[in-house]
Amino acid sequence: MSTLPARAERRCHNAVNPLHSCLFFSPDLGAELGKLGFEDPSAVYFATRAAAFGPVGAGTVTATFYNFNPALVAEHVPAVWSVASPEQVLGARLRAADATLRRLLGEEIIASDEMAEAARLALRATEACTPHARPLYAAHAELPVPDEPHLAFWHAATLLREHRGDAHLAALLAAGLDPVESLVSHTATGKGMAIRWILSSRGWRRTDWEAASDRLRERGLLVAGEEPALTDAGTALRAEVEEATDRMDTAPYGHLGAEGVERLTELGRGFLFTAASNGAFPSEATGR
Repeated sequence: MSTLPARAERRCHNAVNPLHSCLFFSPDLGAELGKLGFEDPSAVYFATRAAAFGPVGAGTVTATFYNFNPALVAEHVPAVWSVASPEQVLGARLRAADATLRRLLGEEIIASDEMAEAARLALRATEACTPHARPLYAAHAELPVPDEPHLAFWHAATLLREHRGDAHLAALLAAGLDPVESLVSHTATGKGMAIRWILSSRGWRRTDWEAASDRLRERGLLVAGEEPALTDAGTALRAEVEEATDRMDTAPYGHLGAEGVERLTELGRGFLFTAASNGAFPSEATGR
């Protein structure tokens, strides 16, 4: 039983994770992988996030990324490894993370005691992460910790994100939500990504979206109408998904302790405010 305040894990995740995920919206990532010969944004994403696995095929990426159209994955994987090796991609990814954090946070924060403290706290939290049934976390956990504090923090944020993300996929599966239903129901909470951006980035067609919406309506989870909105039952199911994710992601934050979690959340929010002020999160991904 966790002794942390209610939803402390989720609040800390929400403060730290964007400092990992902002890399995927960063022009620095495209620039670094462009030097290796990558041009297509989907190829950049699949290669960047899957590189920790080694030169895997489309099946591994489809299974572990969950909500992408298998046809889109197969269009790029394993072809991405003929462009550059996973080791080359990982090197480019770290250089892009360095450039992105320096640009979004500034040299003063990068060199600050607060950044070093955040790195220590986040790395301590990862000591309690577990690899079983968490393939993306397990793969990234085998990568070396960078020496520089801001990159060590980014690495730890990546581990915490993938640890929670693997748990979240298990919760979606247990809730009976397939990849497109997961996307539709998340958007229907009012907190999801823009539908047009989801379809283009995940490789689904509008007909796939509508078919998933119909299935959710048949289950009594989605109300009728063009704009996705959850019924009471749908709201309860999505809440249970998040609560199940929290339960499966308690260990790293419990290991850090209430005081450490509170401090890491505070530091992450401060960094996040600065990063957001410098355009870290494009509106096309988040607006509806």
